[in-house]
Amino acid sequence: MTRVAEDGPPPGPRARRSSRLTDTLLVVASVAVCIVVAEGVVRHLNGQPLFVFPLTEVIGTTSVDAEQVNRIPLAEGVDRKWFYSDPSLPNRSEPPEGWTKLYYHYRDHPSGDSEFRPVDNFKVWNSAFVGDPCAHRFLHHAPGKLYVYDPPDGSKLPPYRFYPNVTLPDRLVTNQIGWRGPMIEVPRRDRTVRIVFVGASTTVDGHNLPFSYPEFVGHWLNVWAKSKNLDVRFEVLNAGRESVQSPDIAQIVQSEVLPLRPDLVVYYEGANEFRPASIVDKVPTGSPIRPVEAQAANSPEWLTTLARYSALMGRVQAAVGLAASDAEGHEWPKPDYRVVWPPGLDEQDPDLAYPDLPVSLNTIQRSLDRIRAELASAGSGELAVSSFLWTVRDGLVLDPVRGKYIIEQLNIANYPFRYRELERLAKFQNRVFAKYATIHGLPFVDFARYMPFDPNLFIDAVHLNYAGVRLQGWIALQQLLPTIETHLKDGSWPAPAKPDLPLPTFTPRQITVSCAKGT
Repeated sequence: MTRVAEDGPPPGPRARRSSRLTDTLLVVASVAVCIVVAEGVVRHLNGQPLFVFPLTEVIGTTSVDAEQVNRIPLAEGVDRKWFYSDPSLPNRSEPPEGWTKLYYHYRDHPSGDSEFRPVDNFKVWNSAFVGDPCAHRFLHHAPGKLYVYDPPDGSKLPPYRFYPNVTLPDRLVTNQIGWRGPMIEVPRRDRTVRIVFVGASTTVDGHNLPFSYPEFVGHWLNVWAKSKNLDVRFEVLNAGRESVQSPDIAQIVQSEVLPLRPDLVVYYEGANEFRPASIVDKVPTGSPIRPVEAQAANSPEWLTTLARYSALMGRVQAAVGLAASDAEGHEWPKPDYRVVWPPGLDEQDPDLAYPDLPVSLNTIQRSLDRIRAELASAGSGELAVSSFLWTVRDGLVLDPVRGKYIIEQLNIANYPFRYRELERLAKFQNRVFAKYATIHGLPFVDFARYMPFDPNLFIDAVHLNYAGVRLQGWIALQQLLPTIETHLKDGSWPAPAKPDLPLPTFTPRQITVSCAKGT
């Protein structure tokens, strides 16, 4: 009599295949879980958000070192706990139907000029600036259509405004006049102090960031007022937009800011007219030279692409590029040139009337003069000037991955100028801004003095990431409060109620851009 084993007959081929498939799936699932967990851990260590893709715009930390906050001197009555509180933005919504799909279509099918970005298709361009778009160096690359508006005064400046009262596909939230941030209160509430920040991309801040630094300032000012039981409300607005220069900003104040009867206008800009060639005898020709070691150690394209979306792959890329750290992390090779400082110009105590100040400072002063004059003639508020932040020092060494965009801005966008000249001119520019404020009796917001020199707070050499934006807002709060308290005590703020002026609204319309190839 045959005896059958107690644990049954051996498994057949189908059972063995099923078992191998189960084992394979278990291994794959375990690896996937480990990768997800590792990605989360690396993002936490980097201070990066867990659910943001791609990571290009959040390079560097998004969390702030408490010691950096503690080192910023507090204005009287400010509680450091406020730093970690956020504004609200009730008008945040989803983009209009079809816009997000169109945005990614433009991103994946560039129009032939890398300078014309997907978001430029959703700006509303000044029709006087546009003219014949096919004859325009920049706008003739528009893919078929442009939004435009007609300026009431016919001025070509500023070149564009943001589309009003929407959330754009890149997450910028605009109010009824196309400024970043919350809706403007109409009619203006009694006992309201209205502050408007003006500038370029470093004022509007990254479109994808939840809030800009002026929005933090407005939030904290109202927290401060409530803590002191003040019968006053602060409305802080952001008229900044990328790529504009000081004449554009002066025109924005005249045509868009003045109708809002601001109590204070805060100017922050110092990059778009920064021309180091102004102190160089003969600018060398040629192209930026990436260090040889860095070229040899460049990571493969597929890894570079993955690193845009994965913090874990970013660490792998950093490991692959470790050999480049001593090369690309340092300043790149630069050709020789001769610096010629303007004769008779005191670098430490600049004469503001000097006719040929470096880095466009005569033009910038004329724009500041125009803003002061416009505010005075309208009997509406005063101007505050700020020092400007540059992440540059002679001998600066950066992480070649985290500091990628700082390195490229300093060594490619500002080629062939050496770090020491860029640092020298950035400091000189801020001395001019400080002296301008002193001579004209203006409040001065000294960001360059109080912002930590920490490349991890920056996206590139001038643009802050979210941690840096929050710190900048915190510094602005401390620097502006003494001026605000003075006005509250003498009764000049809040200003007596005046009849509302019409808001500087505008109506976008769409035009067709059909340019022959190569025109």
